[in-house]
Amino acid sequence: MPLQGFCSFLCCRHGFTVLGRDYGEKEEEESFELRSKEDEATCNGRGPLDITLTQPGRTANGPSSRSEIPEEMRSLIIEKSKGAIEEDAETVVKGWLYREVRGGWIKMRRHWFVLTQDSLDFYTSNEKNAKRLGSLVLTSLCSVIWPDKQSYKETGNWSIMVYGRKHSYRLYTKHFNEAVHWACAIQKVIDSKAPVETPTQLLIRDIEENKFNPEAVGHIYKHNPILKHTQSPLYASLLPFPYASLEHTFHSAKGYTTLRDEAVKIFNSLQQLESAQDPVSLIQGVLQTCLDLRPLRDEVYCQLVKQTSGTPSPDTPAQLRYWQLLTCMSCTFLPSLSILKYLRFHLKRVQSQYPDTEMDNYATFISEAIGKTKGREYVPSWEEILVLMNRQEMFCTIHYPGRGSCKLPIRSHTTADELLIPRARWCCVQVVKKMKERLGLQLSHNTFALFEGNTYKERAVGGSTIVADILTRFENLAAKEPESEHQWKLCFKLYCFLDTDSVPKDSIEFTFLFEQSHAMVIQGHLFTSEEDLQLLAALRLQSLNGDFSTHTPSPPLEELFPRHVIEARALALVKTAPAKPACCPSRFLTGALHAGLWKHTAVHKIKAEDDLRFRARLKEEGASMMASIVESWKTLQGRAREDVMSVYISVVKQWPGFGSTLYEIDFYISSTGSFSQQLWLGVAATSVSLYRQGDPEPLESIHYGQISSYGVSDSTTFKITAGDREFLFETSKLNEIAQLMTAYITSAHRTQRPSRRTGSKNFALGSPVQELSSHPV
Repeated sequence: MPLQGFCSFLCCRHGFTVLGRDYGEKEEEESFELRSKEDEATCNGRGPLDITLTQPGRTANGPSSRSEIPEEMRSLIIEKSKGAIEEDAETVVKGWLYREVRGGWIKMRRHWFVLTQDSLDFYTSNEKNAKRLGSLVLTSLCSVIWPDKQSYKETGNWSIMVYGRKHSYRLYTKHFNEAVHWACAIQKVIDSKAPVETPTQLLIRDIEENKFNPEAVGHIYKHNPILKHTQSPLYASLLPFPYASLEHTFHSAKGYTTLRDEAVKIFNSLQQLESAQDPVSLIQGVLQTCLDLRPLRDEVYCQLVKQTSGTPSPDTPAQLRYWQLLTCMSCTFLPSLSILKYLRFHLKRVQSQYPDTEMDNYATFISEAIGKTKGREYVPSWEEILVLMNRQEMFCTIHYPGRGSCKLPIRSHTTADELLIPRARWCCVQVVKKMKERLGLQLSHNTFALFEGNTYKERAVGGSTIVADILTRFENLAAKEPESEHQWKLCFKLYCFLDTDSVPKDSIEFTFLFEQSHAMVIQGHLFTSEEDLQLLAALRLQSLNGDFSTHTPSPPLEELFPRHVIEARALALVKTAPAKPACCPSRFLTGALHAGLWKHTAVHKIKAEDDLRFRARLKEEGASMMASIVESWKTLQGRAREDVMSVYISVVKQWPGFGSTLYEIDFYISSTGSFSQQLWLGVAATSVSLYRQGDPEPLESIHYGQISSYGVSDSTTFKITAGDREFLFETSKLNEIAQLMTAYITSAHRTQRPSRRTGSKNFALGSPVQELSSHPV
C-alpha cells in the first residue's frame, strides 16, 4: 500500500481530538478521549492527518464557558442544552429518588431523576421548567450495583450504585421493587451502548491489519508516541475498564480501588523498575495484582510492549528490567488472543531490529514460553523470579523413601507428569534417564507418583499440577512458620500397588515398599495385633541401627509404634481406675446458686484430674511399650538389614487388605438404607472395600468389575454405582479417591487379556467403567 494512501486510510484511526482539560481542576487527567465503534463512521470527512496521539500529559487550569456541563457530556456525546426538562421520546424511566450527598449534615437529598438512552439526569423537581442539577453519561463502561440487604439494614432504604466516568451516584428508595426496576432499566441502557475503544486498541488493530507492510507499521509507530517507551507518567489506562469500584467485591480486602486506578499504579511500578535495587519485590507485586485482578493482565502486557518499543538505550540494565518482567509475565499468565497476536508481532519485530542482543535473547525466550505457559495458581516464588530474570532453569529437589533425594531441572510450565516422563520435550532426557537407572525402576510393574507433604500430611500431586506452583506454596508456608521442623517437601513414592510379590529384595523399589509399609503402620492404616506391632517396631529398629547397643540413640516411640494404640490403652486404664469422690463444702455453700457453682467447679476439677491421670498413664504405657520393643530388638542380634526388611514385609502382608490406600469416611449410606459413621474406604488394585476403624475384615468389598460408574456426586459426597446398588460416602478426599480409582482401573485395562472372562478368579473388567463428572469442591 503506498504511504499516501495509507495516510488517508489512517485518517479515521488517528483523528482523535486532544481534550483540553481546562475545567479549573488541578488534578492530571487523560489527554485523549475514548471513542465507541459508532464514532468511527464520523471520521470519514476529516482532512489530512494533522493531529496525532500524544503521550498523556498534564492538564491546563483556568475558567471555561463550558464548566457547567458535566465532563462526560463534553467528552463523549453531543452537549445537551442546560435548563428545563424536555419531554423526550427517549425517556426510559423517571421518578423521585434520594441521592447520597457527601459532606455537610444532610446525608440524602430528594431529586427528580430522568433516565434517557444517553444519560441519567436529576432535577430540582418534576416541573417542566425545573433546573437540571447533574447528569451522568451512560456508556458501555458504566456499571450498576444492585440493591443489597446490608444497605437496607443500615439506612432503612434500598440502594443502587451507578458508576460513570467521573461521577457515581448512590440512589435510595423505600421500595425494593422500585430499586430493582431502576437498576434493570439503567443496565439495559448500558448494555445497548456500543463498546468503547481506546486509541491503543485501534492502533493495535491497525498494526494487525498491516503487519506484512513494514513501512506502514513504521509509520504508525513514528506518528503515535503512545505506542513507544516514555519516561513520563501515565494518567489513563491503555485499555478500557469499567468505571465501577472494587469495594463491592472480595478484592476490596486487599485494598484495590478501581481497575483504571490500578492500571495507572502498575505503570508507575514499571517505571520504578529501572532504578530499583531490589526488582524482585516489585515484579512479585505486579504479578500478584495480575493474579488477583484478571482483567489487568492485558493492560500490563500492553504497558510492557509499550516500554520495550522504541527504547532510547537498548540493552542497558535499566531497560532490560522491562524485559525481565515481561519474561515473568509470559511464564505466569497468557493475554487474550488479540493481545497475544500483538505480543508475538512485537517480539518478532524486536528480533529483526536488534539481532544478537540481550533484547533478542529475551524475545526468543518469551516466544517459547508463551507457547507452553499454563494458568498458574500462585505467582512465581522469589527463587523462580531470579531464575527467570536470567532465562535459566531452576532445580527441584525430589525426596524418596530411604532418606534419599535428587534434583531435576524444571521450568515454570512443568507439570508433575512432565517431571517424571522422559518424553517431555523440554526435559534433559539424560538426567531423567540417569535417575531412573539409579533407582532401578525401569522394569517395575507398580506405578509411582509425586507426593507433597510434611510429617503429618501427605497428598498425591495431580499429573497436570504445575510443579512451580507447589514450590511457591512451600515458600509461602515456610515464610509463615520459619522455625517449624515439619517443612513441606516433594516426595517420589509408590502410588499404585499392582505387584508387590515380584519386587527384588535388593532393589530400591523394595526400600520404597518397606518405608511406605512402615508409614502405614505408624498412621494406623494397617490392621494387625499388638504383638505384631511390637515385632514390627523391633524390626524397624534393627533396620535403622543394626544390633542393639546402649550407646546407640533410638528414635522416639512415635516413629516406631502407632501412637493411637498406646493412647487407647492409657485411656482404658484411666476409665477403669476408681475416681476420688469430690466433697461438697456444705458448711460454706448453701442454696441453689451455691450448689450450682460448686457443681460447675467440681466438673472442671474432675476433668483436670482425669487429664493429669491420663498423661501420667500415657507416659507409663509409653515407657513400658518401649521397654518391650527393646527386648524384642535384642533377639534380632546379627540379622542383616535386608533380612529384617523382608520379615517386616511378610508380616504386614498377612493383612488381606495390604496395598490398600485408606481414606477416612465421615458417613456412609448404602442403597438398602443402612448407614455407618467413621469408616475407612480402602482403594486397592482389584477392589474398593469398607472397614471399621481397627477391624481387619471388610464390611463391604466392591470389585472393579462390578462398578458401572463412580465419581463426585456433590461437594462432599462420593458415589459408586455397582449394578443396581449405590454407595454414598461423605468425605473430604473426593478427588484423591477418584484419581486413585481411575489409575487402578486404567492399569487393569492395559494389562487385562484380550478375552474378557466373567466369573474368573483373575481380575477382568466387564463393560467399561464410567467416571462421573466431578463438581468443584
